[in-house]
Amino acid sequence: MTRGLRLAALLIALLTLVACAPVRVRETPAALAAQMAREANLTSQTQWTLVAHIGVSNGQDGGSGELDWHQNGDRYDFTVRAPVTGKTWKLSGDATHAVLEGVDPQPVRGNDAETLLHEGLGWDVPLADLRAWIRGLRAPNASADVQYDAQNLPAVITQAGWKVEYRDWFTDRDPPLPRRVYASKGQARVRVAIESWNVGD
Repeated sequence: MTRGLRLAALLIALLTLVACAPVRVRETPAALAAQMAREANLTSQTQWTLVAHIGVSNGQDGGSGELDWHQNGDRYDFTVRAPVTGKTWKLSGDATHAVLEGVDPQPVRGNDAETLLHEGLGWDVPLADLRAWIRGLRAPNASADVQYDAQNLPAVITQAGWKVEYRDWFTDRDPPLPRRVYASKGQARVRVAIESWNVGD
């Protein structure tokens, strides 16, 4: 490859990376007003479902699968199907209890869903906060720093030690909902590529 072709290839690669990176701007009155309107709208819609691909890692181990997440108020059903092994596990519960099925021979019960996920799968997933972040909302009961994109949608939410990046949105929805969500805290990584949303049905 000639020097000119190498430079052209490098330029194309750089432009591709720039195109994929969300534009991040500091909070403006217009961006804050748009976010508050989205939060008021989506918080009132307590029943929703998403279908996605999820990947989780802790720097050493990880896992991935096809995710079906059904939320109805505090009640949730979080089902993951592994693409290679075909194994399926399900986490369900509400604000006071959780049940993890499909990992051990018998269902495992507890008061905290995040603890069950960590002990059963080694996954560090902040489910309580992810319930808000997956919809592009700030989680309640903790301060958050938000950077926005050119459409006044969140590009990054930093909260509770986690950095949540929004790489793509379903902008044809009203209000818009995230398509790609990447969350990280230290070595912990959670990546969700959402295929479809069903809100309010």
